[in-house]
Amino acid sequence: MSALRLGYGTNGLTDLRLDDALALLADLGYDGVGLTLDHMHLDPFAPDLAALTARTARRLASLGLGVTVETGARYVLDPRRKHGPTLLDADEDARGARTGLLVRAVRIAAELGAHAVHCFSGVLPEGVDEDTGWKRLGESLGPVLDAAEEYGMPLAIEPEPGHLLATLADFHRLRADLGDPGPLGLTLDIGHCQCLEDDSPADCVRAAGPWLRHVQIEDMRRGVHEHLPFGDGEIDFPPVLEALAATGYQGLTVVELPRHSHAGPAQAARSLRFLRNGGTR
Repeated sequence: MSALRLGYGTNGLTDLRLDDALALLADLGYDGVGLTLDHMHLDPFAPDLAALTARTARRLASLGLGVTVETGARYVLDPRRKHGPTLLDADEDARGARTGLLVRAVRIAAELGAHAVHCFSGVLPEGVDEDTGWKRLGESLGPVLDAAEEYGMPLAIEPEPGHLLATLADFHRLRADLGDPGPLGLTLDIGHCQCLEDDSPADCVRAAGPWLRHVQIEDMRRGVHEHLPFGDGEIDFPPVLEALAATGYQGLTVVELPRHSHAGPAQAARSLRFLRNGGTR
C-alpha cells in the first residue's frame, strides 16, 4: 500500500470552492486530486483561463498535491445534454467541440504539471453502426493525441459501461486501430471492472498494468453502474490494492464518488481511512 498515491475527485466535492477542496484533501493527507474541468472549479472556458490555471498550479504546488485532469463534467459543453457532444456524434462540428475540449485539457494539464488527462469515448448514437463509431472515435482522437505528444502528456481513455469503448478489450481494439500511439494509455476504474468485466478487479489490474496512466476507485455491484462508497458494494479490495501496488503504477489512484458531493468532506475522510487500512471493511 505504501507505493500507492491516493487522490480524491473534485466531481465528488462540487459543493466546495476549489481552494477549499484542495486544502481539505491536503489536510486529510491525500497525495493528489482528480481535477474535473468544470464551471464550479477550473472552468476550461473561463475568459481568464490562463490566470486561473497558473493560480491553481501554484496552489497545488504549495499544498504538495499531484493532479490528474479529468474531463467527465456532465454539462460543460452542452447545458441540455449530459456528456454531450461526444467523440462519436453524427455532426462533425459537435465531435470537434469535444475534441477541442480535450486538446484544451491537455494544455491545461501541462500547465498544472499533471500526470495524465482522462477521457472516454461516449455512447454510440442511435442508428450508428459500430464500425462507423470506431472510425469516428479514432479520427476525433487524432488531434488530441497530437497535442498529447507535443506536451508529453499521457492521454488515458476510460472504458465506461454503456459506451462504445466499455471494456479492456475495447481499449486494446482502439490501441491496435490507431497503431499503438505512444501517448495513448488507460484509465482503469476499479468499480467498472466489478460491474462488467469477466475477470475479477484484481485480475483486471494485473492485465492492465502496462497501460495504466490513471486509476479511479470506488465500490460497485455486479451489473449495476452505480459508484458506491467503500463497503457498500461487492468488491474485495485488499487483492485489488495489492495488485495495483505490484504493477509499479506511479500515478494517482483517485476515489470517484460523483454523486456524493453532499457529504464530500466526510466521504473523503472515510475513503482515505479505508484505503490506508488496506481496503479492509
